[in-house]
Amino acid sequence: MSFAIRASVLHCLRDPGLSGDTRAVQCLRDAIVLVRNGKFELVGDAAQIAPQLGDDIRVFDHRDKFLLPGFIDTHVHFPQVDVIASYGAQLLEWLEKYTFPEETKFVDEAHAAQTARFFLDRLLENGTTTASVFCTVHPESVNAFFSESEARGLRMIAGKCLMDRNAPDGLRDCAQSGVGESRELIERWHHHQRSLYAITPRFAATSSEAQMQSMGELAREFPDTYIQSHVAENKAEIEWIAKLFPSHRSYLDVYDAYGLLRDKAIYAHCIYLDDTDRARMTATGATPSFCPTSNLFIGSGLYNLEQALAAGNRVSIGSDVGGGTSYSLLRTLSEAYKVQQLQGISLSPAYALYLATLGGARALSLDDKLGSIEVGKEADFVLLDPNATPVLARRSALRDDPLDMFFAWMTLGDDRMVAATYANGRCVSQRTN
Repeated sequence: MSFAIRASVLHCLRDPGLSGDTRAVQCLRDAIVLVRNGKFELVGDAAQIAPQLGDDIRVFDHRDKFLLPGFIDTHVHFPQVDVIASYGAQLLEWLEKYTFPEETKFVDEAHAAQTARFFLDRLLENGTTTASVFCTVHPESVNAFFSESEARGLRMIAGKCLMDRNAPDGLRDCAQSGVGESRELIERWHHHQRSLYAITPRFAATSSEAQMQSMGELAREFPDTYIQSHVAENKAEIEWIAKLFPSHRSYLDVYDAYGLLRDKAIYAHCIYLDDTDRARMTATGATPSFCPTSNLFIGSGLYNLEQALAAGNRVSIGSDVGGGTSYSLLRTLSEAYKVQQLQGISLSPAYALYLATLGGARALSLDDKLGSIEVGKEADFVLLDPNATPVLARRSALRDDPLDMFFAWMTLGDDRMVAATYANGRCVSQRTN
């Protein structure tokens, strides 16, 4: 399948840094992007590319829109679709009151499949084409999720939660069964089509030392799988972890001791890491996912980007639905900006764009495939409409500066901006009004 799109292209070619090196960002104001067999084949100025296209190539004219890489969400829970916007609790109470009861329903694969369809449709209508996704403890939830994501041709990372303690009946496995089920799921789904598997301890509090040990062994058995979990999100959680694992220096050290810090290991939140922890993440290749909407909604705290980047961490951005309050990474970036403002840190629009695209790809070790509009990369992209609302249209027209426009989009935009989303060179979501 081959086609071309004529639009403005906006993307990062490299890390612009927190202050925003504009030379790291490329904007082609009238470009043609040729897609063939799911990949970008030509990208450049329309005047140069147009004569190279054969008569058989259909060109879709979207010169009033901007073509960006598909957004990458590095931390989200698909079983928490019906937990979003649940009132009045901090993390541990929130899990017990809302999340765990909802997740018990996912032993039913039909329920899991219906929820996965709803969840993926919401990601795509918001321009998110890749995500690192938590399923539940039930293998049925993983099978349902990957079946639905593969039906859409998506590059997704997901895994079964492992929990053998401190969770209600119906949400616990054991060290042996949890790893056995994970192994079967890895063998079925990892590198199948565009699917990738993540070994997924819920968080250290819900796994015994025996299960932590077995997960470390599984990670060594499958060294190219992902690992995903939570760390240092909430002060009460940290105190609990210290009581459960008293011999460890820190919460992060628990994962490190069992071999769960490495490249392709993504840890959500990381709010209360110290300098030693941040340095250890950099040394091992593990990466933090900054989840501003859930940190604010659950009242966990303010993540400090400046400290993380000074330590060399490869930071990315996560919606963390359902603790998070929006599927839109534009809305998530808006809250990220405000979280940094409260700490006297300026999050530039260039770095915000990077966090949601190439930065996410780098954090997931997928930057050879995703994150920018470059020849040879997989054709996952989104078309944004600067005129989607009257406020956006007026604000976008004020200055002829693409990064100023992007800042306005992430501050004022949402799913209404997303005219269409493409995955693997195929339109998988299109706004009809």
